[in-house]
Amino acid sequence: MEPSTTPFKIILGSSSVARRKILAEMGYEFTVLTADIDEKGIRKEKPEELVVALAEAKAEAILQKLPIGDHNMEADPTLLFTADQVVVYEGVIREKPSSKEEAWEFIKGYSGGQAATVSSVFVTNLKTGFRKGEWDRVEIYFHEIPDEVIEKLIEEGTVLYVAGGLIIEHPLIVPYVKQVVGTTDSVMGLPKSVTEKLLKEALQQ
Repeated sequence: MEPSTTPFKIILGSSSVARRKILAEMGYEFTVLTADIDEKGIRKEKPEELVVALAEAKAEAILQKLPIGDHNMEADPTLLFTADQVVVYEGVIREKPSSKEEAWEFIKGYSGGQAATVSSVFVTNLKTGFRKGEWDRVEIYFHEIPDEVIEKLIEEGTVLYVAGGLIIEHPLIVPYVKQVVGTTDSVMGLPKSVTEKLLKEALQQ
């Protein structure tokens, strides 16, 4: 397939450093806008439905901030990408830990076990109105994680700000990751393959 010669702009609707890094790695230039939504106000039983609904809600919130008329008039389309992620452990959806104690409980549970990340990407073409969301799931298996490693992780703090307190690329946790069935970029919150696919679809409309 011929690459599209259409120039387009990208807005990444996320404050996540990892997502910015992944989108930049993909070779795209973009601006960043963030949405504050009440994530707890959106509930779905299936994690796949939840992450897509949350990414869509973030898109809606960002669209409220944008002077839409401007985008309709511009020659080049602007694509807004939003994303969300949860961790699923023993069938239960996990969001960001609410405390250090909960983070400890979460990580202790992964020790010698497994968890999955379910990540969504939602694209909105501001020029055409095209919108679509998809999700990606990755299974992660862990070796036993020593208590002192969990303590260090919590002390260092990054795990307190991510879904399920789950990080696989952190130097402290890397030695205890047994197997990842899926891609690291998806675990980090922006599956490249889904992003590329949605980008193509949004431009073809």
